[in-house]
Amino acid sequence: MYDVVIVGGGPAGLTAAIYAVRANKKVLVLEATACGGQIVNTSKIENYPAAPGITGLDFGQTLQKQAEDLGVEIEFESVEKIIDNDMSKLVITEDDQYKARSVIIACGTEPRRLGLENEDKYTGSGISYCATCDGSFYRNKVVAVNGGGNSALHEALYLSEIAEKVFLIHRRNEFRGSADLVEKIKKKDNVELILNANIVGLNGDKKLKSITISHDNKTEELALDGLFVSIGRIPKAKGLIDGLKLTEGDYVKADESCTTNIPGVFVAGDVRSKEIRQLVTATSDGAIAAEAALRYIDA
Repeated sequence: MYDVVIVGGGPAGLTAAIYAVRANKKVLVLEATACGGQIVNTSKIENYPAAPGITGLDFGQTLQKQAEDLGVEIEFESVEKIIDNDMSKLVITEDDQYKARSVIIACGTEPRRLGLENEDKYTGSGISYCATCDGSFYRNKVVAVNGGGNSALHEALYLSEIAEKVFLIHRRNEFRGSADLVEKIKKKDNVELILNANIVGLNGDKKLKSITISHDNKTEELALDGLFVSIGRIPKAKGLIDGLKLTEGDYVKADESCTTNIPGVFVAGDVRSKEIRQLVTATSDGAIAAEAALRYIDA
């Protein structure tokens, strides 16, 4: 039996693992894809203390190595269900099942989709949800970014260094992202802002060729080679464990102690209901959740 099983190998999950294993606990991290979480898609981290300019990929890989060097076990499996057996929890994956005294849910979020016809068809063939993952395929081409938050602004800035032209499409008149990022965007000669606009159609044959946008009470077709969707994230905890209290937006309810309504189950990172979702708050959550789990185990 493990003392702590952590669902998710992003910054929150791996930080929790480091804190728990340093307390001489047996710790397992279950990650569906690759460690590091969505921060690995960030080309340059500028707001994490004492690590200016580090890439998201380097940050994620270094954090994973640190956890493994301390003795954290990491398995790359997707968690399908957690069963609460009072004093123990059963964590079921597609390949195995693991018994734990406590569980920390740090499974993060996934990209919100447009919900338009042909979106599945063109995903991977003109539509992407990660500029640092797929931006190199669009070197010297015309692309668009859809969104108005910090993530969308980062995507547009990154693509402006690669693509010939970047359209930044936002449904409102003002961006929700930070003012410094907006100023950087406005200084880019190859970035064109299209505000008060919505994407209403995806067009092409085998690949995306253009999008239809609704703008200024009319629709128009915009020819491009690629579309990067950055319109928010969806938490992935819904249905993971029976009885877990969620917000209306399906984030896990918990206070600043990262303790959920189920004894022995804790939460950390972007999947938790909170005001700010940043790298620094994710690692903070991980430490807090681990300490809460340790108190529960040792009680």
